[in-house]
Amino acid sequence: MPYKKTTTKKPMKKAPLRKLKKGEKEERIRPNVELLRGMKDILPVEQKYWQYVEDRVKGLVTSYRFNKIDTPILENAKLFTMTAGKLTDVVEKEMYSFVDRGEETVSLRPEATASIARAYISHGMHNLPQPVKLWYWGPMFRYDRPQAGRYRQHHQCGFEIIGKDKPVVDAELVIASFALCSSLGLEVEIQINSIGTLECCRENYKEELVSYYRARRSAICETCKARLTKNPLRLLDCKEEQCQAIKAEAPQIVDYLCNDCRDHFMKVLEYLDEIDVPYTLNPRLVRGLDYYTRTVFEIYVKNNDLSTGGKKAQSAIGGGGRYDLLIEKLGGRPTPAAGFAIGIERAIARIKDANIQVEDNSRVNIFLACLGEYAKRKSLGLFEDLRREGFRVATNFSKEKLRSQLELADKLKVKFTLILGQKEVLDETIIVRDMETGVQEVVDYKKVIPDLRKKLGMVE
Repeated sequence: MPYKKTTTKKPMKKAPLRKLKKGEKEERIRPNVELLRGMKDILPVEQKYWQYVEDRVKGLVTSYRFNKIDTPILENAKLFTMTAGKLTDVVEKEMYSFVDRGEETVSLRPEATASIARAYISHGMHNLPQPVKLWYWGPMFRYDRPQAGRYRQHHQCGFEIIGKDKPVVDAELVIASFALCSSLGLEVEIQINSIGTLECCRENYKEELVSYYRARRSAICETCKARLTKNPLRLLDCKEEQCQAIKAEAPQIVDYLCNDCRDHFMKVLEYLDEIDVPYTLNPRLVRGLDYYTRTVFEIYVKNNDLSTGGKKAQSAIGGGGRYDLLIEKLGGRPTPAAGFAIGIERAIARIKDANIQVEDNSRVNIFLACLGEYAKRKSLGLFEDLRREGFRVATNFSKEKLRSQLELADKLKVKFTLILGQKEVLDETIIVRDMETGVQEVVDYKKVIPDLRKKLGMVE
C-alpha cells in the first residue's frame, strides 16, 4: 500500500508528551520545585529567534571589528556600587548580592559595562592599540518586577569602544545600534541627549532642576520627592502620570552645557545627519546609572504596542552612551569610553510583534528511515557519513514501522527521505523518496551522497 502524504496540523501551544485519545484531556504535571518568579526557560521552539539575533550580532561585529570578551557572572559587589551609584535603583533595589563562604560580598552582574571596565584595567589593555573595541553576549540579573520583556535573569549583547573621546566614536555606536536593529528587521528611532560632565556643567543644572522641583514638591510623586535629594537627574525619568506635566516644563540640560560639551554633542549630531540615521532630541533623557557623561541615547522600536494583557510593554530595547570617568574611578588611568547594549528578550518580543519571518536553522533536509535490525546497523554508519558531509540529517532509530518514520519526516518538512530495508542492504542500494512529489527512485548505495548533493544543489 503506497504511503499517503498527510497534512501537518498546527502545533499546540503546549504539546502533550503523548498523543491524546479522543475525549481525553491533556494532563498537567507540576514539578516538586517550581521555576523561580521572574526567570524563564528558553525552550527549543524559541531557539530560532535567539539564533536569528545572534547571527546578526556576529555579522555586525565582523563589519565593525569588535572583539568578543566574556566576563564572570559573579563579581565583587563593590564593583557595581562604586560605578552604578549607591543611590540608583539598580544598587538600592535590584542587585542580587550575598556574602559567600569567604565572607566576601559578591553580586550577580546587573550589567556588563562595569565588568568590562574592570577587565580593561586588570589585563593592562591600555597597552593595546587604542581604541579597544569589545563586544559581549550573556545573562544579567536584576531583582525587578517581572513584566513583558523584563525578566530577573535577562540577556544583553553590548558593544564598547574604549580609549578615544572623539565625537565620531559616539556616532559610530549610534550608527551600529541602528544597523543592528535594521538587520533584525526592526524599524527604530534613536532618542539622544547630552548630560554634560560632572566637573563643568552638570552640577549647575542639578541646582536649577532641584530648585524647580522643590517649588512644586506638593504635586510630585513620593519617588520623585526622594530623588530630589538622592539622585536629582532621575527626576526626568519618572513615569508617574502626575509628574508628566511638571517634567515637561522642567529646565533642559542642553541649556547648561559648557562649550566643550556642546561642541562635542553638535558634532555627534552632524555625523548622524550625514548618513540619515533617524534620531530625536530628547532633553529629558537620562540614563539610570551614575557613570554616564555627555552623549546618552536609547533605542525605541516604532509601533511597539504589544498585546500584554492590556498593559503596554517596555518600548526601549536598548541604550548607551559615553562614560569617560568610569575606568579612572575603578583605579585605572583616565580613559574615555562609550558603549551601548541591546536587550535580547525585548528585541525578540518586538521581532515577534512585527511578524518578522525567522528561518529555523535547525531544520533538516534529509531523513533516514530504516526497516529491520540489519538495516538499522547499516543506517548508523550512513547517518554519520551524511552528517560529516554537511547534510542536515535526522532519523529516529527507535521507530520500527516505515509509516511512522515517514510521518516524522513529513512533519520535519524534509526534502528527501532515504529508505533502507533488508532488500536494499542485500542489493547495496537505497531508496530516495522526494517528499514533495512522493516519487521514489533506487540509487546505488555508494552513489547516494553525490546524488543527494546534486538534488540539493550543494557545491562539491
